[in-house]
Amino acid sequence: MSLPITNGNDALMGLNVSKKVSTFAEHAMRDTLGQFKKIDDIAQANTEKVLDAFQRHRVSDACFFGTTGYGYDDKGRDTLDAIYADVMGAQSALVRVGFVSGTHAIAAALFAALRPGRTLLSATGPPYDTLRSVIGISGNHSGSLMEYGIGYSQVELGDGGAPDLGAIAAACGGNVGAVFVQRSRGYSPRRALSVRDIGDICAAVHGANADAAVIVDNCYGEFTETSEPGDLGADLVAGSLIKNPGGGLAPTGGYVAGREGLVAAAASRLTAPGIGAECGASLDVNRLFYQGLFMAPHTVAQAMKAAVFCARLLELLGYRTSPGYGEERSDIIQMVEFGSRDLLERFCRGIQAGSPVNSFATPVAGDMPGYEHKVIMAAGAFIQGSSIELSADGPMREPYNAYLQGGLTFESAKLGIMLAASYLEN
Repeated sequence: MSLPITNGNDALMGLNVSKKVSTFAEHAMRDTLGQFKKIDDIAQANTEKVLDAFQRHRVSDACFFGTTGYGYDDKGRDTLDAIYADVMGAQSALVRVGFVSGTHAIAAALFAALRPGRTLLSATGPPYDTLRSVIGISGNHSGSLMEYGIGYSQVELGDGGAPDLGAIAAACGGNVGAVFVQRSRGYSPRRALSVRDIGDICAAVHGANADAAVIVDNCYGEFTETSEPGDLGADLVAGSLIKNPGGGLAPTGGYVAGREGLVAAAASRLTAPGIGAECGASLDVNRLFYQGLFMAPHTVAQAMKAAVFCARLLELLGYRTSPGYGEERSDIIQMVEFGSRDLLERFCRGIQAGSPVNSFATPVAGDMPGYEHKVIMAAGAFIQGSSIELSADGPMREPYNAYLQGGLTFESAKLGIMLAASYLEN
């Protein structure tokens, strides 16, 4: 039996959700109130941090005007760099429309810290799929780190997904020039690392090799806690603006933040040596970048609530989730194990059907650049590929996990998740 979702006036809203899912959704809402309060407290602290940075750097209307051509003397661009540096606990930052993805920003950070003959050590096991091409450990792509004579090694995570600090310290000596840390889980069942976990890695690395730079893939993690990896010793952090820090408003772009010299080297990689951060027109996106960052703590809180609700609802329906609804979170990603290709496809189709954009489309698995397996992606988003908007995706490989993230508003994300849960039954 299916029941249309109704509002307070019992007006039909057009989304058919099963009676069973509606009942469990009410149960899930009662169970998650305590977690929601914790999330609101984090959002309040991060909003204060962002607001303070805006005020200290004297943001004005003049910061919202863009530049063209070479982008000389772009007040808005340069002021935003300074704000990001403060918010990310860094000396310097590079926030640019020219970064096409989080992978692009992370690649610039890696090339900034590494030179031929040195080695990159991954402290969190195998990196995310798209970064394997950057490093050169999968595929045969021109311009990888390995093609430039940079080696690679890795340390596996320890029990429970915790970093193995002893193994990291033992492995980061010699010619290791940088240690890579992936904060989020990626397409794996491991847990996300907390900022405290990352701080412990930084202490272990810097104690064993003072010359090695700790580089953090911060994607999906910004504003999920009240501090950032830069606050606890990370040398570089990088991420995408169409994820957390863009607040759902940034139309593209990425950032690198950290030690001043390393950020300057990343800028030279993005543009050219001798040009660095001095050039790069901001076009008409400055205002969206500022508004997005200002909204980001609240928007991330909405996405975290969506993840908690999804976890509890799917647990009540009998599925295994990670993290569990009551566990601490350090990113916005919610994994659900379906164990079946069919159920993974159904869930993604339900998320798509509950989206505000392209709700009529049917996602199917296909080849994606940088991924070894076919991937199914549901993303009815205002910004193409925006992971801070409600989306769900997963690689077509066992155990057929779905990875849900985002939600510009909790209310809309809740509806989409309920509809996806109903698709599992039909």
